[in-house]
Amino acid sequence: MIPTKGRVLVDFFATWCGPCKMVAKTLEKYEEEIDNVKVVKINVDEDPDTASEYNIRSIPTLIYFEDGKIIERQTGNVTLAQLKELTKV
Repeated sequence: MIPTKGRVLVDFFATWCGPCKMVAKTLEKYEEEIDNVKVVKINVDEDPDTASEYNIRSIPTLIYFEDGKIIERQTGNVTLAQLKELTKV
């Protein structure tokens, strides 16, 4: 479930996805530096309904929410700087 309060960055991924593993490492660094954005990971194989609800067509896909509203979307590998820009921190 995606929180509807506050700032949330959702990572839609799969365990077999190579680029998803690279994004996971970048997200770890992001979480070490940023404490006012909650990071949520959703495995599309285990939760296809949520992936479908958010129209996830390729992975990794990151969606940034503020109070339940989608603010930004990014598909593919990202750098730490791109994550910070995506979440406006």
